[in-house]
Amino acid sequence: MDLPLRRGGGLLLLLLFSHAIFLQSIDGEVITLTSDTFTDKVKEKGTVWFVQFCVPWCKYCKGLGTLWEDLAKAVEGEDEIEVGQVDCSTEKPVCTKVDIHSYPTFKVFYEGEESAKYQGPKEVESLKAFVLRAAQNATQADAEADSEL
Repeated sequence: MDLPLRRGGGLLLLLLFSHAIFLQSIDGEVITLTSDTFTDKVKEKGTVWFVQFCVPWCKYCKGLGTLWEDLAKAVEGEDEIEVGQVDCSTEKPVCTKVDIHSYPTFKVFYEGEESAKYQGPKEVESLKAFVLRAAQNATQADAEADSEL
């Protein structure tokens, strides 16, 4: 009598785990970048990184609310785009390296190089359109360089 209960409990756990994995794959994720991870991440081959640079005390950064998380959800289906953030109050070497002087700052990186800086409206659709264009431009330039070889 104890054995069927264990099987049922195991099945329930498996279903709950599967559901959690499914929900996690639906929600976009903002990846926190640090001095230890920034360079390696933005150098990933074939990946466009759209990175927000902020500090916790900045009223403009606070005013963004869930914008960056909402953007991550909006571009979740785009395989070549990652959304990241850097806290310049704790990751000063990263922010100095990429020339951050005001907050918030939004930059696009492709294969380790800064390819664009966003200065438009702080709206999900505008940010999404911008990063999609940046990704298209980066991958097009990559394809053209490959065809010249």
